[in-house]
Amino acid sequence: MGSSSSCYAPRTIYLDVNGRMQKVLFSRHCNSCDIKELLCSSSNIPRNTAITLVGPEGAMVSIDPTMPANSPNSLYKVVPLSTAQPGDKEDLVENVLSQVAEQFSRAFQIKELKTEVINRLAVLEKRVELEGLKVVEIEKCKNDLRKLQDEMSTKHGGRVNCPCKSTLLDDGRKVTPRRDVPSYPKYTLSQETIDALKKPTFDVWHWEHNEMLSCLEYMYHDLGLVKEFNMNPITLKRWLLAIQENYRNNPFHNFRHCFCVSQMMYGMIHLCNLQEKLTLTNLGILMTAAVCHDLDHPGYNNTYQINARTELAVRYNDISPLENHHCAVAFQILSLPECNIFANVDPEAFKKIRQGIITLILATDMARHGEILETFKLNVDHFDFTNEEHVASLKTVMIKCCDISNEVRPAEVAEPWVDCLLEEYFMQSDREKSEGLPVAPFMDRDKVTKPTAQIGFIKFVLIPMFETVMKLFPQIEEIMVQPLRDSRDHYEELKQLEDAISEESPFMIKLKKDFEKTRMKPQ
Repeated sequence: MGSSSSCYAPRTIYLDVNGRMQKVLFSRHCNSCDIKELLCSSSNIPRNTAITLVGPEGAMVSIDPTMPANSPNSLYKVVPLSTAQPGDKEDLVENVLSQVAEQFSRAFQIKELKTEVINRLAVLEKRVELEGLKVVEIEKCKNDLRKLQDEMSTKHGGRVNCPCKSTLLDDGRKVTPRRDVPSYPKYTLSQETIDALKKPTFDVWHWEHNEMLSCLEYMYHDLGLVKEFNMNPITLKRWLLAIQENYRNNPFHNFRHCFCVSQMMYGMIHLCNLQEKLTLTNLGILMTAAVCHDLDHPGYNNTYQINARTELAVRYNDISPLENHHCAVAFQILSLPECNIFANVDPEAFKKIRQGIITLILATDMARHGEILETFKLNVDHFDFTNEEHVASLKTVMIKCCDISNEVRPAEVAEPWVDCLLEEYFMQSDREKSEGLPVAPFMDRDKVTKPTAQIGFIKFVLIPMFETVMKLFPQIEEIMVQPLRDSRDHYEELKQLEDAISEESPFMIKLKKDFEKTRMKPQ
């Protein structure tokens, strides 16, 4: 269906708010209720307040998508009439239901235009301030309406989205956060927490999502990244919200894992005194790559993606499909003006930041482990912090260390992660069996145990890598390398115990023979 681009352009009106001009944008596809809500928020008037819109000469102006536009020299004024009382629940319910009916009617009418409308109106979120790009907070009844709309649309075989609400991933899921900064509680971190954040011993299990968001926000401020990249603090909050909401609720690859990796990176930066050795641009690349490194992880690894010929494997030609997808989602989020923490960085500098982040996220593919570690080994004995190639190899090894660093933490923090990882492995191997795909022995619930899962990984992957990094930063031996050695010893002891009680072990064979002899003796 052909149509000119002008029919999708946003409408603009100008308000007089306490003597200050306020510019308001809204989509032609927004309904009267949406526009009234936007006008209330723009004029600092409580929601559910009856309002009227008055022109410069006192004439009333209709509040609907076809309302006449004005100019900065001819301001409209929003005049409150009354405020809805808590007892008006029946009216509110009736209003919500009428909005549901209206949303469905409009959604099905514009079905053929849906894709084009979404693309054109993605960034026309209901913003009421240019400074800070403040998005209108969605009240509870609107959230309930959207949930009801989603449920009902699912019953009809498809998801219905208001075309002016958000930018979508290819599979239809939202990139933009479902909630805005006003509903993101502000926490004041204690000095004890601030000190603990800088250490690999930090216990990541004691924190809720909002608290982890506040900790990540603190790290960006503390490292000087907010100042260096001239980040809008509100945009930083909104970006972190979008990051959190684009991690799935997998047993292992979830937002808490993202926080673990980012906190370990922050801890290594302090422990290795990298603020004095690396540029702030490199520190920003390290932290941002850590935050984004597993975005939208589906819970099934690259081997599954390739063997099952999934859409991701096809899209990325079987080359690090997950890591490429994590990068793509990261930069989809950063492409949103309200989430772009690098908006004030000049284009050339951003190209360098973007390439650095992509390089590090791609380095987390364990298929490249040997290649990356060998490159670093070639440089470590004569490492030069002024050599860009040396620094690049250090950064790739650092994100690898942080990504698989759980066993560096105290046993009571590390061991629950093993349970989470095995749960995710078993989910995958069960699916592979049901689909007739190859199953890796280390993921098979019938073959693997905690000790067998961990011993080889710690001995042949973790310890060699961290001991190589220790050559450059000897200070990590006590706090990072020694815990790995202790963990190896712990799991080897568990393995010996497993062997001792195995039915096939010499101990059990002898025990069974002695038992049989006892049974055969005459009474």
